[in-house]
Amino acid sequence: MDLSVYPFIPELENEALAFLTSHAKPVSVPQGNILFYQGDTCDNVLLLTKGEVRLYMQPDTTEEITLYTLHPGEQCIVNTASTLSQTEAIATAETMTDIEGYLIDVASIKKLTHLSEAYQSFVFSLYNVRMAALVELVNDVKFKTLDQRILKWLEAQEEKMVLTTHEQLANVMGTTRVVVSRVLKEMEHKGQVQLHRGAIELF
Repeated sequence: MDLSVYPFIPELENEALAFLTSHAKPVSVPQGNILFYQGDTCDNVLLLTKGEVRLYMQPDTTEEITLYTLHPGEQCIVNTASTLSQTEAIATAETMTDIEGYLIDVASIKKLTHLSEAYQSFVFSLYNVRMAALVELVNDVKFKTLDQRILKWLEAQEEKMVLTTHEQLANVMGTTRVVVSRVLKEMEHKGQVQLHRGAIELF
């Protein structure tokens, strides 16, 4: 078992480490699969070691808004909250790439939380980080124009040539493809971006 991407692993107490090793079950899921839907009650917590998972809400049947993307070494607070409290998940989780990781069932994750202060601290720190990010998202949606939000998102990507479609970007922004396409055309006219098939180049 390799959970070395998780910062709490070196700090785990011996009993907790042994317990985690014996109760974590390896899992791999291809790209484009739903791990759980908004409204589901989760029975396992995913410890992601490879790949990316997108968490999004769908207030109605037409639009999605991305809450955050889960990366290796992180634990999903939506997944964790639903599992620990046995309540409905507030968002849907979709694999953006092929993923690998480990699943821990509800009884075992509760026991691990009881056994390890190091793991407790890790989980609480995640809630703090995610809450700050969600507050920023709400402020962006409320106070920033769509072109400002798109530009901010593009600048946060690792490459100047961002591989994404207008539909995918609309899902991230919580709006429609038609609106995103119109705004991107305006941004291209201003010289901020150049549009390509399946990609957006940031200047």
